[in-house]
Amino acid sequence: MNEVIMYSTHCPKCTVLATKLKNKKIEYTEITDLNILEQKGFLTVPQLEINGKILDFKEAVEWVNSQEVNTQ
Repeated sequence: MNEVIMYSTHCPKCTVLATKLKNKKIEYTEITDLNILEQKGFLTVPQLEINGKILDFKEAVEWVNSQEVNTQ
């Protein structure tokens, strides 16, 4: 099982990514704390962390689209 964390400010792209994750039934933790985003060095959001690997919005959408719908 993948550990998925979405770093978000609830911007329009963040909302799109959250919807895609929910549609695929992918469980994730959402972090919106700006201090944490700053500590991680993120200049843009959303960022998706999967098992420690950081993906920007484009990479995250591609990853989500490649996943099967989680039936668990």
